[in-house]
Amino acid sequence: MASHFRSYIWDPVLIVCQIVLMQCIYYSFLGLWLAGVDSLVQTSRSLDQIFSYEALGFATMQGRLSMMAFILNSLTCALGLWFFIRRGKQCLDFTVTVHFFHMIGCWIYNAHLPAALSWWLVNVACMALMAVIGEYLCMRTELRAIPVNSGPKSNL
Repeated sequence: MASHFRSYIWDPVLIVCQIVLMQCIYYSFLGLWLAGVDSLVQTSRSLDQIFSYEALGFATMQGRLSMMAFILNSLTCALGLWFFIRRGKQCLDFTVTVHFFHMIGCWIYNAHLPAALSWWLVNVACMALMAVIGEYLCMRTELRAIPVNSGPKSNL
């Protein structure tokens, strides 16, 4: 009768697998959102749209559409947190981890830290959206009423 909803034993293999899964969700859906945006404005696809901080900007239509793709991706990743992480307490941790690894990827791709204010603003906004919406969805699931079996009662 000792069934546990969630084991609280530290499992590094599970954590690493969840980090890898969230990174895969982040980049695959970001690629899909950017492909959709590119098909709207008939531009070519490039890794610069994902990793170059200069691609995100308020000045050009392509920059604004790329920002929109990043924001839509944060909503998609919030669903990933809900489906695969399922713990409200861990949503912020995984969100920061995903964006930290993205910053490291941008740093390696550009050979220096991103310097554009628009890149930082978009990523902070995306982190906030992903964490808050993911936590909201997970908390709704965690706080769902647990059905109690109302079988026959004995008279004592």
